[in-house]
Amino acid sequence: MSSIPASPAALAGAGASSQRQALSVLIVSTLAFTVCFMVWMMFGVIGIPIKKALDLNATQFGLLMATPVLTGSLVRVPLGIWTDRFGGRIVFTILMALTVPAIWMMSYATQFWHFIVIGLFVGLAGGSFSVGTPYVARWFPKHRQGFAMGVYGAGNSGAAVNKFIAPLILVAFGWTMVPQVYAAIMLGTVVLFWLFSHSNPAHLAPSNVSFADQLKALKDPAVLKYCQYYSIVFGGYVALALWMVQYYVGEYGLDIRVAALLAACFSLPGGVLRAVGGWLSDKYGAHAVTWWVMWVSWICLFLLSYPQTDFTITTVNGPQTFHIGLNVYAFTVLMFILGIAWAFGKASVFKYISDDYPKNIGAISGIVGLAGGLGGFVLPIMFGALLDLTGIRSSAFMLLYGVVWVSLIWMYFTEVRRTRVMGEAAART
Repeated sequence: MSSIPASPAALAGAGASSQRQALSVLIVSTLAFTVCFMVWMMFGVIGIPIKKALDLNATQFGLLMATPVLTGSLVRVPLGIWTDRFGGRIVFTILMALTVPAIWMMSYATQFWHFIVIGLFVGLAGGSFSVGTPYVARWFPKHRQGFAMGVYGAGNSGAAVNKFIAPLILVAFGWTMVPQVYAAIMLGTVVLFWLFSHSNPAHLAPSNVSFADQLKALKDPAVLKYCQYYSIVFGGYVALALWMVQYYVGEYGLDIRVAALLAACFSLPGGVLRAVGGWLSDKYGAHAVTWWVMWVSWICLFLLSYPQTDFTITTVNGPQTFHIGLNVYAFTVLMFILGIAWAFGKASVFKYISDDYPKNIGAISGIVGLAGGLGGFVLPIMFGALLDLTGIRSSAFMLLYGVVWVSLIWMYFTEVRRTRVMGEAAART
């Protein structure tokens, strides 16, 4: 029996319905990711009174803040694979629901090890990125995937939302109220996500693809390179989003509410403008955007690395003392620019992935996200260790400056030298 072709009106209706579902998925997923990132960055604010109460040194404080980042990083690869296999809607819903009890229990912690253990479970929220990225991307055509993933990635602005909400709750009711409010917000988000998200069986990976087959991408040098890029644009973003409030308090003697507001000048553009980075990557290509991101980062971090310095020189009129160092305004402007650059870079790295691995976005985004997340875990601990070792707060930026150098050199030898502008192909034209 021959099938009857669908009428143009029916096809148009199906297309409109699919577009509405895609838009709904994008909006509700971005909201969910924003809440997850807000929870993931919770210690960036409440860690300050906890540090004072427990009398922690800088290294212990770095470990406290970084612990949730570790779990959120380690679960990214399996979550990306499970998203390919089972679909983003069910995986995302279960993931958020699992974090609610841990977030609530945080308010009852009293010892350092309590915060570490509970923080590991709260950190599951950070794995949401490798669920939502492939889930959202598959609802859109390839030429719009960079923008769609950029909009979703704007949920990174949850780090800024945390800096707006948590200090207000902390000052009014104490830090223990923050986890309780966040647990209620997360629970409400679970309900909203389930009601307004959708599933499409066509987006699932073929059932005959094994986990081992999907993980073979780890042997790909290009994947390792993207991991390096992401370790700075995302790992550095997470680390500084956690570190900046206490940096402002310690370096400039600001109140925690003012410090959090200024720190949001880095976190907010670093999240919201990711959508613009996705659009630029669609238009100009992932390579061009990433190359400029690295150079802007290099310049900003070079200036941010210089410590507050007083030096004395002998002149004909006697000793003269000079001071060199960034004041709070210049520092905030540079952090704002750095946040914009890294927002673009986070989107451009995932544009590389959607271009090179369209059939395996979940697994590859999980692997690259793991690298970025591990950067966000290791860097705050290294920030604290360097501060304890040197006593120089700007040593955190010195470390990031070195990481950017690695990315620039790697990118030059694997990409820039092969282009028609600079490589051997240019000499032949």
